[in-house]
Amino acid sequence: MSAPIRFALEASDGHARAGTLFTRHGEVQTPAFMPVGTQATVKSLSPDEVAATGARMTIMNTYHLWLRPGPEVVAAHGGLHGFSRWPHAIATDSGGFQAFSLASRCKLGEDGFEFSSHLDGARKLLSPEESMRVQALLGADIAMQLDVCPPGGSPRPTLVAAVERTTRWAERCLAARDRGQAVFGIIQGSTDVELRLEHAEALSRLPLDGLALGGFSVGEPPAEMHRALGQVAPRLDPLRPHYLMGVGTPLDLIVGIGAGVDIFDCVMPTRNARNGQAFVPGGKVIIKHAKYRLDTRPIDESCECPACRGGYSRAYLRHLYLAGEILVHRLLTLHNLYFYERLVAEARRAIVAGRFAELAAPWLEPAAPDAADPEARAPGG
Repeated sequence: MSAPIRFALEASDGHARAGTLFTRHGEVQTPAFMPVGTQATVKSLSPDEVAATGARMTIMNTYHLWLRPGPEVVAAHGGLHGFSRWPHAIATDSGGFQAFSLASRCKLGEDGFEFSSHLDGARKLLSPEESMRVQALLGADIAMQLDVCPPGGSPRPTLVAAVERTTRWAERCLAARDRGQAVFGIIQGSTDVELRLEHAEALSRLPLDGLALGGFSVGEPPAEMHRALGQVAPRLDPLRPHYLMGVGTPLDLIVGIGAGVDIFDCVMPTRNARNGQAFVPGGKVIIKHAKYRLDTRPIDESCECPACRGGYSRAYLRHLYLAGEILVHRLLTLHNLYFYERLVAEARRAIVAGRFAELAAPWLEPAAPDAADPEARAPGG
């Protein structure tokens, strides 16, 4: 394979798309959900357990691995695949979102982001060139360009400045890229549809391997995000994969898939698991609630995850959670990842069969639960 990745569109249903992303570490069927492995691990799970959920690509974090253990340590193990023992595809986030989430420790300039390390306070400059150098040493299949992610509700001049700088940084990232890695550009513009489309057009003129939508789920109302997403995603270059970064709830995935998004990631299934929340059709099970004290049922009788298939009752999981036992974090994490991977797999089958609207309808009804979580994009999957 000459190119670092290749994307093949196989079916569409409205704007929804089913395809395959071909990488040097295997195929990824889309729509796809990437579990978040911020520190080169999906918290509490082994690589084999993550793969058993159906995931074939994870996303790891440039900023955090830059600080600890350092990209040279990772490179000495053959890159993230050898270091983490995850044999399938890997993407790396460039560090741009950490500049948003750690804004109090970061100063923005044309050269890049000057961070005060949250570990030891050391000053470090993450420039587009440094981000690409680090991602090359990490050896991910897909590297993300360094971008500027403004908070939701920012005034238009702030959004315009972020868009223009992100475009300039995309050009610098491409000039500094490792030719063995794919590079995705990141479209900014918050919920300003006109600005988003202008930025998408600008990035589409560059030789980027994929197009990502960043700067969503950063404080704007979910309905505004969905409105903008529905107007922007269907107009992205159809020949390149479309990635919605850090979003989100099961409803967000359904809305995104319906708009033409191919790839998603979010800390929600793993973080919510550690907070005692399990996703089920129609909502969530909050396992600490007293009503589950005598509940002998599994989380979801239709689920094939180890927690449900293994016969662990809601009452037992509640006991483990209240007792602070690690096992409950593992079981709930497995359950939530199975739920997300089953959702995108069902969406793919529905697209191929031409019945995506039927699958989406219960989610899109006005009374459907919207599991919005303001911390969904916070670092630490």
